[in-house]
Amino acid sequence: MITRRKVVLGVCTGVFATPLASLGQQPTKFPRIGYLSIRSGGETRDEAFRRGLRDLGYVEGKTIALEGRYAQDRPDRLRELAADLVRLKVDVIVSAGPIVTRAAKEATATIPIVMAFDVDPVGSGFAASLAHPGGNITGLSNLAPEIIGKQLGFLKEINPKLSRVAILGNSGLPGNANSLSAVETAAKSYGVAAQYLDVRLPEDIEAAFRAADKERADAVLITVSGTVFLSRRAQILGFAAVSRRPVMYSGREFVDDGGLIAYGVSYDDLFRRAATYVDKILKGAKPGDLPIEQATKFELVINLKTARTLGITIPQSMLLRADDLIQ
Repeated sequence: MITRRKVVLGVCTGVFATPLASLGQQPTKFPRIGYLSIRSGGETRDEAFRRGLRDLGYVEGKTIALEGRYAQDRPDRLRELAADLVRLKVDVIVSAGPIVTRAAKEATATIPIVMAFDVDPVGSGFAASLAHPGGNITGLSNLAPEIIGKQLGFLKEINPKLSRVAILGNSGLPGNANSLSAVETAAKSYGVAAQYLDVRLPEDIEAAFRAADKERADAVLITVSGTVFLSRRAQILGFAAVSRRPVMYSGREFVDDGGLIAYGVSYDDLFRRAATYVDKILKGAKPGDLPIEQATKFELVINLKTARTLGITIPQSMLLRADDLIQ
């Protein structure tokens, strides 16, 4: 059972009985929004985007049509799906992540693209600057390296004797250098030794956890929740359970699936806000003129069931600050 500390809008009956793709056969007399994701659909992020549209007064099937395309965790399908949306001549494409934005960018230089998130839009080549993106891409950024300090702080609260933390990251992702710099600064301030372990491919995951075991890390911090990590959630959670050490995640999906704790950007909020960009573009704004906004909402999610299984006591002070507690 998931206990929500914040009031969350309920999902309307049937909204996620099937993913957005089921709405593909809509009349073309009103704007068509393409929604491209590497994942499977039917997730809270998808509903957050749709809720954002509803809050702006849009009604599916009456004032807008949604064309959902999902790659089912297969990056090789993204190019084909992006091209399909371009052939449909959608008015806007919403891209659910950096690898998706890349596929959309390669498919079109004219259809507006709204990024639901990207850690470094300028470094990725999606925008000339955050203030004035130029081109046909705009949206939101989840760059927030300062959260690493808070993540380490939470691990220190769980284990006051924390002295060594294994940091799992991906050096192939834009923004990784910023994250590493933040790790070094935070680790120094807490008197903690940081062991950086690079995970660029799925097969690197097991090696990383073995290295953490070998160096006797007191805890593990996964700084990103990109495709490599998200597509192997079950594997990562399995290694975490065997290690019986606290593992901090950056995305709540891991905690929903049985991980101990996550602190990071609220992706649901970013997807909800992506709808505001769609609204502005449909009303005539040029994507290149719309500044890229950064994340403003963060969430702490704790799985109490996992804590009990691992024999870990979560301080009351953390429980009071949690946004969600999973019982």
